[in-house]
Amino acid sequence: MSLLAPWLQSQLQTLMLRSGHAFLLQGPSGLGQYELGLALAAAWLCQQPTSDGACGTCPSCHGIQVRAHSDLTVLMPETEMLALGWPLSEKAQKDIDEKNRKPSREIRVESMRQLLGFTQTTGSSANGKVVLISPAERMNTITANTLLKTLEEPPGNTRFILACHAAHELLPTVRSRCQNHSMLWPTVEQAGQWLQSQGVSELQTLVLLQAAGGRPEDALALYQAGIQASQWRALPMQLSRGDPGALADNPAALVLSSLQKLCHDMLQTSVGGPPRYFQAGDLPKTANFKALSQWSRELLQSAKSVDHPYQQGLLLEAWVNRAQVALSARG
Repeated sequence: MSLLAPWLQSQLQTLMLRSGHAFLLQGPSGLGQYELGLALAAAWLCQQPTSDGACGTCPSCHGIQVRAHSDLTVLMPETEMLALGWPLSEKAQKDIDEKNRKPSREIRVESMRQLLGFTQTTGSSANGKVVLISPAERMNTITANTLLKTLEEPPGNTRFILACHAAHELLPTVRSRCQNHSMLWPTVEQAGQWLQSQGVSELQTLVLLQAAGGRPEDALALYQAGIQASQWRALPMQLSRGDPGALADNPAALVLSSLQKLCHDMLQTSVGGPPRYFQAGDLPKTANFKALSQWSRELLQSAKSVDHPYQQGLLLEAWVNRAQVALSARG
């Protein structure tokens, strides 16, 4: 198996010592819930596990590496399944190919029903079966309710891992059936070293890590989206002039997230607090709390429909114009 980041490895060792049939790995995005969940599943199914986790060389580990383990089911939104190389069910793939249906961004109830069928069959080894659901909050109410009975009393030796970025969005009845594990945050040194191991230069690391609120996977995503440290630092002043800067040509979700971070920091500094995502010296000096609060509410409303197929260019122009107005308002 691939090496886990240091802050995940220590958590894996802790989880391997715990008993139970359902675990909820919860915390903000970017802390490695999916990676930790997959490593725990691999350790449970491994034929030669060590105190550090799966051996990485046995047939079971190989099956996970090639996304074809008969005793492991990974349940994710179809968009994320495809991005991470997990195969869709034959029916789902056929629907997408023949009906021109777009891959779903939520966990569909049809996929959950297929998963329940998987739990009813006999496993291929004495290690039982494992289900990994990620991100678990992408289950809608119908999908989550379909899981409840099996989650409470799984057949045979079936164990569940729910990786979650927003536990408050899960049904309380789902949360109550799982042992909770709150994800640990890496130190700045751990996160920096990991980012550099992923190809991010030392000069970029600290700025992108701050831009991601200290979450290393989110910092890496910014880097992979083409955001450079110098561009991030220049962004607040560019937006105050109506220039989208590094946000141009990026997905709407990344643009909106960046605007929300800037709005947050401007609100913080307007009441004497420290910024979280930007350096104080890079922020515009004008700050009208009322105007910023209104902008914050509008951005929150936009987040509810950010995945809709709007015309990207027009959406970006509208958001940037609105940012300019909010950032130039004087107290």
